[in-house]
Amino acid sequence: MADFKDKIIWITGASSGIGEALALELGKQGARLILSARREEELKRVGAQTKLPDLDLMILPFDLSDTSKASGLAAQVMNKFGRIDVLINNGGQSQRAEATATDEKEERKLFEINYFSTVNLSKAVLPYMLKNKSGHIVVVSSIVGKFGFYLRSSYSAAKHALHGYFESLRLETESKGIKILIVCPGKVRTNISLNASAGSDAHGKMDPSHETAMSAEECAKEIIESISNNSEEVLIGGKEIKAVTLRRFFPKWFGRIIRKQSPF
Repeated sequence: MADFKDKIIWITGASSGIGEALALELGKQGARLILSARREEELKRVGAQTKLPDLDLMILPFDLSDTSKASGLAAQVMNKFGRIDVLINNGGQSQRAEATATDEKEERKLFEINYFSTVNLSKAVLPYMLKNKSGHIVVVSSIVGKFGFYLRSSYSAAKHALHGYFESLRLETESKGIKILIVCPGKVRTNISLNASAGSDAHGKMDPSHETAMSAEECAKEIIESISNNSEEVLIGGKEIKAVTLRRFFPKWFGRIIRKQSPF
């Protein structure tokens, strides 16, 4: 198991859910944290719960829908800590709308938040990691990064894109000391469905299947274990993650089962 004490770890989406759980667990393990999300007050709340001193904690709020200044954000982290050991790209926004009810503007926003922000932040920290010949980039994808699902068209597409990009980036950088982990959560008990895009508005409802799903704390522990084990990819969740294996080896059977999940 890796020792996270004094490691400089930057977490996006750190104001709630899996990101919050990661911050609290890594804080317990002695990591020095950078917490990012839109809501500064919530980041401060999480930061206080980590009980880390100011020397070991940085609150860096920004909106994932605009990471055009990603290099400047990375520079702020470097100015405080001098290096970045792990970047956990956890922030994102899900979707609960049919493709025909999702306009181009919303589709581009979903890609900006779920794909381009991860690429931009990763490319912003890479020069520092490459200079140190060491670094770990964690990409939180989704089980729908492995197959499409109802009401998830643009979200699923953005998550699929992450796999192609970061599998390629891994091949290009692994000989230079860079490790890349792609995390594919299934159902986790967070507010992801509440905050999901439903066209022009937020979905505003908790998916019933999420109410009894794995806790964010358990998911965070599995992610941390996967970082420690230098895993390249990990599926995290309940029985729903078996669908990935089913689709690979029994595609017709998978097709019949997935259609039974229709919300219509």
